This record gives sequence, structure tokens and C-alpha cells, in this order.
Amino acid sequence: MSAKQSNSLKWLLAALVLVALLVLPFLVKNYRVFQFNLVLVYAIAVLGLNLLTGFNGQFSLGHGAFYAIGAYTAAALMDQAGLPYWATLPVAAAVCFGFGLLMGFPALRLGGHYLALATYALALAVPQLLKYKKIEGFTGGVQGIVLTKPEPPFTFKFLGQSLNSDRWLYFFTLLVAILMFFLAWRLVRGRVGRALIAIRDHPIAATAMGINLPLFKSLTFGVSAAFTGVAGALGAICVAFVSPDSFSVLLSISFLVGVVIGGLASISGAIFGAIFIQFVPNIADEISKAAPSAIFGVALIGAMYLMPGGVMGTAKVLWSRRKQRQASAAAAALATAATKA
Repeated sequence: MSAKQSNSLKWLLAALVLVALLVLPFLVKNYRVFQFNLVLVYAIAVLGLNLLTGFNGQFSLGHGAFYAIGAYTAAALMDQAGLPYWATLPVAAAVCFGFGLLMGFPALRLGGHYLALATYALALAVPQLLKYKKIEGFTGGVQGIVLTKPEPPFTFKFLGQSLNSDRWLYFFTLLVAILMFFLAWRLVRGRVGRALIAIRDHPIAATAMGINLPLFKSLTFGVSAAFTGVAGALGAICVAFVSPDSFSVLLSISFLVGVVIGGLASISGAIFGAIFIQFVPNIADEISKAAPSAIFGVALIGAMYLMPGGVMGTAKVLWSRRKQRQASAAAAALATAATKA
């Protein structure tokens, strides 16, 4: 297959996937649409963490805190300032970028499990700070903030299903997710992405080549937090409720699980990681009401045993083997033809 044919096939496949995603919410009931919304939200959060961990090599167990900050920023702006839901996203991104940048300064002196523990402390502290009485007017305290889901600007019926709030939010979230994935793809494909990978693999060599490690590591933490903050804002809009107990440490661990399942340093792997952390716990709960966590643990161990490089890592290995077999077959065919000649 020529390069031109390969590119045409990729564009055709992308168009088919886009059409399927646009039709999908009209094929299922509202609850499934709500779940698909959360898959898209979690995919953005996992993507943000993967930029930090997969591409830059900084470990974080505190991205649930940035998710919470983004969610509360959006909720407070909608509830108290009357800001439109779509206008809260850039504000949440900017606020989380600032917090991530501040968190990036300790990251300059910490690394590995020390940085993971520092960010873990952040994940523990933020839910408790959200309950602080002196800021209850902003956060709603332990009761949280109840929102109203935005209504679609227009309505129609397709396949017997109407365009309601959940379906409208699905299309809005899908649009934001496509934009965020495109931004991440452009980021890692350029000079910045090469610098991040160089810092991850060989920090001393990266410094010798003139890469500013403190600047890149701090900015990466900020950008990663901004992505997660956008996800948190979208999550608050889709769920229409925020409370401190919704953002426990388990949320941060779930994001890390999503990164590992999808594949480190993989843009598209974030989608598979989000699907895993959204649906596998529900499946585990249906299998065993007594011990759903045990079922989830077994599923996670099984996934890591069968796919040690994550979904995309395994896919790359299989694709590489296929290419090698094709090359071997082509070489054998040429050798046979030369012998006959």
C-alpha cells in the first residue's frame, strides 16, 4: 500500500469514526449518553496527565485536585456570576494553569516517588479545603453546588430520539474533546514535544543541548493541570453538581490507571483509558455487589498482564510485527523470483 493510499484510508476511517460518534447518542437512552459524556470528560483529564507523566516523565497522584478546582471554578461562575457554561472553560483552564505552575516549582526539586507523594498530599488536602467554613460562600461547603443542565439552543428528532440536555452536552463535550486532543497532538509533534521527551529520557543530555529544564517542567505541569481543569469544568456541567466528597484521592488514582491502561506517551490511548475507568467499575459492580473493588482489581491486573504497554502500546507492537511479516514475505517473494530468473 502506497503512502497516498494509506493517508486516504486514515482519513476515511477518521470520517467514519466521526459519523459514528455523531449518531451514537441517538442510538442509546439518556443514561448511556450521560456515561459517554463522562468518558469524553475523563479522556481529556487522562490526556492532561499523560502529557505530564507519559511525555515528560513527572509522576502525579494529585490531578484529581486540579479536576476539582476546574469543576468548582465552573460551578461557582455559573451559580454565582451567571456566566454561560461554555465561557467557564477558558477560566477554569487559566485558574488550573496557575495552580499547576505553582505546583511545578516544587517539582523542580522533587522527582519520582517523592513528587508522587507531594502531589498525593495535594489530592488529600483540596477536598478538605473545599469544606473550609470561611469559603463556604464560594464552594457551598459540604453541601456543594447544584447546577442546572443547559438546554440545547434548538431541538429536533433523529431516529426517534429528541435532542435533549444530555445529548446537547454530548455534542458540546465532543467538540471540546476534539479541540483538546488536537492541541495535545500539535504540542507533542513539534519542538516542544521533542524537548519534553528528551527531558524524560535524558535530562542531563537535554540540558547539554540547551533545553531549559525548569521552564519546560513547570510549564508542562501548568499545561497538564489546565487540561485537567477543562475536564473538571465539563464534568461539573455534565453532572450538574459538585461536592468535596466527589473528588477523593481515588479520582487521582483512576486518572493514573487510565494513563497506564491507554498507554504511556499516547494521545489516542487516553480514550481507551477513559473507557476503562468509566465502564469497568460498573461492570464489576454488576458481577459482584459484595466485592466490586476486587473484581475491578482482577480486571486491572489482567489488563496489565495481557497488555503491559497499555492498549496503544500493544497495538503498536502488533502493527510492527505485521509490518515485519509483510517485509519478510516481500523479501522471500523477491528471492524466489530472482532464483527462477
